[in-house]
Amino acid sequence: MSKAEHPLSLALAQAATLGEGLQWHAGSGRWWWTDIEGACLYAWTPGESCPLQVRLPERVGSFVHARSGRLLLAMAKRLAWLSLPDLRATGRLTAEPETIAPLEPQLATRANDGRCDRSGAFVFGTLHEADPQRPVGGFYQYSLARGLRRLPLDGVAIANSVCFSPDGRRLYYCDTPTRRIVVCDYDSASARVSEPRLFVQKAPGHGFPDGSVVDAQGHLWNAEWGAGTVARYAPDGRLVARYTAPVAHTTCPALGGPAGDQLLVTSARAGLSSAALMAQPQSGSLFGMTVEPGLYKAEALFNDA
Repeated sequence: MSKAEHPLSLALAQAATLGEGLQWHAGSGRWWWTDIEGACLYAWTPGESCPLQVRLPERVGSFVHARSGRLLLAMAKRLAWLSLPDLRATGRLTAEPETIAPLEPQLATRANDGRCDRSGAFVFGTLHEADPQRPVGGFYQYSLARGLRRLPLDGVAIANSVCFSPDGRRLYYCDTPTRRIVVCDYDSASARVSEPRLFVQKAPGHGFPDGSVVDAQGHLWNAEWGAGTVARYAPDGRLVARYTAPVAHTTCPALGGPAGDQLLVTSARAGLSSAALMAQPQSGSLFGMTVEPGLYKAEALFNDA
């Protein structure tokens, strides 16, 4: 099955330096994502020409919506709450989050990819910002009941692909430079995991694994950094299809939309030369396509009730 058989079209023109964390939030009727290096959150209602832009004092690696309506942010070096005055607002806002806890204060790391598990706890990872990058980052779970706990997983250089099986009993993740997505058994209440086992090994021509999401059928969709593609894998790790955007750096896929029949993916301009950006002027935009009904599975809201 060739990549050209499954093109992704432009959904919203943007110039994000590092678009990530894409998710559909049914409560606001919007797609939400972060431009990590731009220190901004965006929220876009399909059909509108411009998204809501929320400028923040620090980079946001990932975030989740809470049952209370707040946002829980994994900022570069801290967990924080963000309360927006009105999720229906438009234009540009500037916001000051409220710190919950510091993140790896003694390490040259920052928060990266994450999402809620099916029980409503926030699971996220960190990446090493030094050169050369070393596997000193980790994975964490945060809940109101138990606070911040480090998951007993090996260190990583770039934590990515955090997502969960439909029943919540399996955790997928990756250390991006290894080109491997792994899976382990996961228990939210105890924060226990099994020994990780290989789910997918990327070939060199298929880029590096970035963000992932799991659909209602248990298939994992993974953005392939450097290849400009989104790969869909069956629960047994078998490749089902690839979808191609006209840019090099696809970063995070999501399923949703008003009818639950859309696949969207963020992209990035980071790491591209001037010549590459001229050849790929839509880098940093959102791309998408219509998918079959029934694939969308709503992400869990953070349990702060």
